[in-house]
Amino acid sequence: MTNPLLTDAPLPRFQEIAASHVEPAVRQLLEQNRATIAALLEAGADRWDTLVVPIERMHHRLARAWSPVGHLNGVMNSDELRSAYNACLPLLTAYHTELGQNAELCAAYQRVADREGAALGPEQRKVVENALRDFRLAGVSLPPERKQRFGEVMERLATVQAKFDENVLDATNAWSRHITDEREIDGLPANTVRRARDAASAVGQDGWLLTLDAPTYQAVMTHATGEPLRRDFYEAWVTRASDRGPHAGQWDNGPLMAEILALRHEAATLVGFASFAEYSLATKMARDPAEVVGFLQQLARVGRPAAEREFAELQQFAGRPLSAWDVAFYSERLKNERLQVSEEALRPYFPLPRVLAGLFTVLSRLYGVRIVANPQVEVYHADVRYFDVLDRDGSPRGGFFLDLYARPKKRGGAWMDECVGRIQLGGASALPIAYLVCNFAPPVGEQPSLLTHHDVLTLFHEFGHGFHHLLTRVSVPSVAGINGVPWDAVELPSQFMENFAWRDEVLPLISAHVETGEPLPHEMLARLQASRTFQAGMQTVRQLEFALFDFRLHAEYVPGPPPRIAETLAEVRDAVAVVRPPEFNRFPHSFQHVFAGGYAAGYYSYKWAEVLSADAFSAFEECGVFDAATARRFLHSILERGGSRDAMEAFVEFRGRKPEIEPLIRQMGLAA
Repeated sequence: MTNPLLTDAPLPRFQEIAASHVEPAVRQLLEQNRATIAALLEAGADRWDTLVVPIERMHHRLARAWSPVGHLNGVMNSDELRSAYNACLPLLTAYHTELGQNAELCAAYQRVADREGAALGPEQRKVVENALRDFRLAGVSLPPERKQRFGEVMERLATVQAKFDENVLDATNAWSRHITDEREIDGLPANTVRRARDAASAVGQDGWLLTLDAPTYQAVMTHATGEPLRRDFYEAWVTRASDRGPHAGQWDNGPLMAEILALRHEAATLVGFASFAEYSLATKMARDPAEVVGFLQQLARVGRPAAEREFAELQQFAGRPLSAWDVAFYSERLKNERLQVSEEALRPYFPLPRVLAGLFTVLSRLYGVRIVANPQVEVYHADVRYFDVLDRDGSPRGGFFLDLYARPKKRGGAWMDECVGRIQLGGASALPIAYLVCNFAPPVGEQPSLLTHHDVLTLFHEFGHGFHHLLTRVSVPSVAGINGVPWDAVELPSQFMENFAWRDEVLPLISAHVETGEPLPHEMLARLQASRTFQAGMQTVRQLEFALFDFRLHAEYVPGPPPRIAETLAEVRDAVAVVRPPEFNRFPHSFQHVFAGGYAAGYYSYKWAEVLSADAFSAFEECGVFDAATARRFLHSILERGGSRDAMEAFVEFRGRKPEIEPLIRQMGLAA
């Protein structure tokens, strides 16, 4: 029987993929790749066409096979798939390390640069430059014993980072709160209550069963009038996978965090960097740790005084000192009293079908594409839909799987990932395909999913990532779409798209009352827009807390003694935070972006890219949000170019100058 991961089908054959297919497919592809590389080197290949093209093609093939595996592990997790996924992580890591340390292959790439560099196109040169950089970062010039140790470190790191992620998922799924007294759910939105009643009924219980998925957690923290329920949810959330809380020690990520930090530091020092923070910046826009810390401190000088005023005002409004689990509840009430804006009151105006239709219209007006549902494409869950992206002339541009609802065995958060990367190279051809994933509250009964405006922003954000991937015109996979884009620039298109969801020109397109079809009333629209800068200082310092904690943890790591995780976080909070959490808070134990994802020593990228996105959007504010020339320039300079050129050069080409921080300060309402 053919392994479905090894076919040439244009899209994954999800219904045929079993956990038993994963490891055989990966082993076969890695064996073929090693044989191909050996044959290329044996033949003396050292030209773009004879060396780089075949390597790009084989890695595109490997990525296509692995993509559905990694994706299903995140959205349809099972013991069997998890085991297969984890069995392959060391194999893939060893392969990539081996590739990066292949001195003969590095020398062949260097000959491509030396002999053909001047004749290569810009994207071809960028591919070769990136490859030579990555050889250095993998320790290609190290002596054999240090090469071996680097490989061992990277294999172990891949394993423990995956385990960190699994522990958070398991801890999240393990906790729930069964309620039989209706007074305890006072204040909760009707759709949350219906979901909880359905969840209880599904397991044969009376009353309501509240789980720890993100929509339920946010609803409880924002709307539950009973402080005990808010405190219980808060404690369960901030102690996930830790030594405290309702499952203390059961999935404790504490030892894994220490090992992850030690392994990252060792890998960085093996290849000549003083810290993992320095190593991380080798592939980013920021030049050195001092620039990152200085940037974050500059924002803190603006945000902290505003945050202190906002928090004092909030406590005055509440009439008492506030605990961490009170902040969202009283903030929502203050916003409602001052601006007459409530996220729950807005929900009926943002039914998901209307929001999607309006978002598709925005993308069409900006970039000339048409987005069409394609129910013939095989999906992996009943919640999932597939859409084709068509160009102005009706020709296909790409497509995406849309998976928007929270459910058990699905990782929390929202993300875009590559299903298939674009390639037009050496006879190989494929259009880009994306996965777009969120965790919204699902439909209840006949009613569609109703979004908060925050959910709408999340959806626009992920579509920004998605169309960075889908609209690329780059033909070489390693620099097409988001590939090869510096991590501190990759959030530019996503944060840029969020701006549209606040605009007069867009809100009528994405809003219509679920029962009456009436658009968002003008006065409510104006109040919503006014809420954009509500507690902007508190929101800013919260992000700065995450970013400084992450960066300092990696920049200041000292091998030997236990890592200063709690101490560093306390120092950062002393410097920037205004809301002080309780002693039992174990936020780092579930900080997946940093300990399991790609944001290690890179969480600052969100604020860094906010500067880029606010400045980029200011060009649309100057010319009109649907100005064709400005949109065309953004498409050609940023989205279509992917990672094929320097990120700063691409920004300057679009904006006509280097980025400035002032548009972001104005956007946050924090300008003097």
